[in-house]
Amino acid sequence: MSDDTLHRLAATIAARKGADPDRSWTARLLAKGPEKCAEKFGEEAVEAIVEAVRGDRARLTAEAADVLYHLLVMLAARDITLSDVCAELDRREGQSGLVEKAGRT
Repeated sequence: MSDDTLHRLAATIAARKGADPDRSWTARLLAKGPEKCAEKFGEEAVEAIVEAVRGDRARLTAEAADVLYHLLVMLAARDITLSDVCAELDRREGQSGLVEKAGRT
């Protein structure tokens, strides 16, 4: 996977925002609203956690892909783009995680 893969996926999700929910799973999720998108993201995150604990590499890889997809859907539901998130990561680059976290409180 490359950075382009996530950006292509984010673009596909953005394009599906106005699609027919009967023809697109992404459109169906988005039509249910940000709360449902967040709930689905949480479910997928828990499934990834379970697979991380079990240690099954292939299953964790599949669940991680689901987590990334559902994260992007959740962000799209709140009109936050992958570029917005990347800009925040760029802002934090080179900064100690401990310093960054302390700056939030």
